[in-house]
Amino acid sequence: MGILDRYLDEQLSRGRAYFSRDDGVQALGLSPEAFSAAVARLTKRRRLARPRRGFFLILRPEDQAVGAPDPVRWIDPLMKYLGIDYRISLLRAAAFHGSSHQAAMVFQVIAPQQIRDFDIGRHRLQFVYQAPAAFTQINRADWLGQIKSEAGFAKIAGVELTLLDAARYFHKAAGINGVAQIVKDLGAKADRRKLVKAAAYYENASVRRLGYLLDHANHIRQASVLEPFAHQAKSMKPLDPSVKPLLKSLAALHEKDAKWKLVINESVEADF
Repeated sequence: MGILDRYLDEQLSRGRAYFSRDDGVQALGLSPEAFSAAVARLTKRRRLARPRRGFFLILRPEDQAVGAPDPVRWIDPLMKYLGIDYRISLLRAAAFHGSSHQAAMVFQVIAPQQIRDFDIGRHRLQFVYQAPAAFTQINRADWLGQIKSEAGFAKIAGVELTLLDAARYFHKAAGINGVAQIVKDLGAKADRRKLVKAAAYYENASVRRLGYLLDHANHIRQASVLEPFAHQAKSMKPLDPSVKPLLKSLAALHEKDAKWKLVINESVEADF
């Protein structure tokens, strides 16, 4: 057994299934070249995986078939390694909170910096950018939840942020119908005081979109706290901005929702 193999076993015995290049080089006393050669050998043997340069995952036998552990087990140490705050949100958060329709084929993270998406094994990690000023105001401990893992705890959007994130980044949440399903499944769980406070940091049109979908799902109490945002709106916005009408004359035929000041340019379907 090589020196790096023993180091990996020691890390696992301490409950750490990850390490950085700097930690490994320092602990083993290897030259950078010898360390890189050892890592290459163990990566070829599927003992290691590298989600980011200089950060390694230690694969147990049960992880080797899928190429990497579930990202929830290592997203927190990875983001700490990168020095970037984060929250798990959108489809993975919706599934965590009980939206059973969300198969969460992608692991989605919201962060205040641009981070490139990547695949590792069978996992797809997608990073969604949120402007730093809004992110700092939103990513509060009392609006977040936690997922326990062997690495400690990973930050995840609470129900209210999950709903607002889905309405804001609907194109990353399986479109308007995907968001409608999340709203239907989770809307009743939202704390109205948290919802209205957090909504102040989101685009007005996104909040109105969520209000309309809450109404549509008959979560009237949650929808009602968002009505003041519609009163502030000065113009109609499309429910689904991704739908581009071919002709202005066709756009004029769409139903308009006066309460939420939205043009209902897409039918909403969910399993009610």
